[in-house]
Amino acid sequence: MSLVDDFRGLHQGRAPGDPLVLPGPWDAVSARVFEEAGFAALATPSAGVSASLGYADGSVPPDEMFAAVSRIVRSVSGSLPVSADIEDGYGLPPKELVERLLATGAVGCNLEDSTGGVLKDPHEQADWLAQVRAAAGDGLFINARVDTFIRGIADPGAAVERARLYVAAGADCVYPIFAPPEALPALRAGIEGPLNTGAKPDGPSLRELGELGATRITFGPGLLLRATEALREIAGNLR
Repeated sequence: MSLVDDFRGLHQGRAPGDPLVLPGPWDAVSARVFEEAGFAALATPSAGVSASLGYADGSVPPDEMFAAVSRIVRSVSGSLPVSADIEDGYGLPPKELVERLLATGAVGCNLEDSTGGVLKDPHEQADWLAQVRAAAGDGLFINARVDTFIRGIADPGAAVERARLYVAAGADCVYPIFAPPEALPALRAGIEGPLNTGAKPDGPSLRELGELGATRITFGPGLLLRATEALREIAGNLR
């Protein structure tokens, strides 16, 4: 089996209280720490990588993002799958996007369905995802982000409608970002295949999120923010 097959398999057959937990490394050092802790795979957060490179979220030049992902992949063992958040695809043609991503060594990606703060037409997004899938074949795990909640649409049905289109287009997993925990059962009931949700320090536990319907759990820039707070405390003590 290939590394992407291993990664795809991690999403299958999971018990409700045992979601796949994917820490988000923002650089090589954090990636090694998460590998040493024994996690089965990693998923980079665009906001975390952006901060580590000195950019605001969403403003990293594509060359720098792909280079950062390459360093993260290179820093861990070859048997650890890494998925990369590559935002909305940077306007690259599907074939070029897939080639550049696979050249980093990543086996998966997040792809957003909004740009510039505006939701894309879901049918056009589904067509584009289908082109990405065609370019990648089975060589890439596609996590299709659904941005309805983050754009102020609270109805889970709107997220389900988009998610179904994306799954039909070939997405392996869908990620209704910022979906509140109480929406997870409706999302789980309406969406076929793996469901990604984000965890927050003051939210339900990882097990509880799994019981509510999450297949896999990511953290966005949350782990970087916690590490930054710890570093801030250390710096303060040095003064």
